[in-house]
Amino acid sequence: MRGPLRPVIACHCVQCRKTSGHYVAATSARRENITVTGDVTWYASSDSARRGFCGFCGSSLFWDGPGVNMSIHAGTLDGATGLREAGHIFCADRGDYYDLPAGLPHAPQDDPNLTTQVDVAARTG
Repeated sequence: MRGPLRPVIACHCVQCRKTSGHYVAATSARRENITVTGDVTWYASSDSARRGFCGFCGSSLFWDGPGVNMSIHAGTLDGATGLREAGHIFCADRGDYYDLPAGLPHAPQDDPNLTTQVDVAARTG
């Protein structure tokens, strides 16, 4: 992978909760900066998005929808990333068995201000 990663955003939508068993914490990068080695199995999860799974172990790796970025499940990245969680989206859909953490933005649905943000250091580089 080349280029900057977006801060981690937690998604609480029903589809992410069903796919992960909880909620999804994902970063993202521009598609052209992502190189995949190994087998990825793609599943068309809607008319406008697909999910990528490891062809070997079945782990959830990617969410690929409209726009120039592809989401990468943060827990799949090896080693120290330096990333931090920056907010939560689709909070209206969250499970009733957990609370949202204080101190970060919470959006009831999608929030382009959270999902399209880029690390300030990356903008000046």
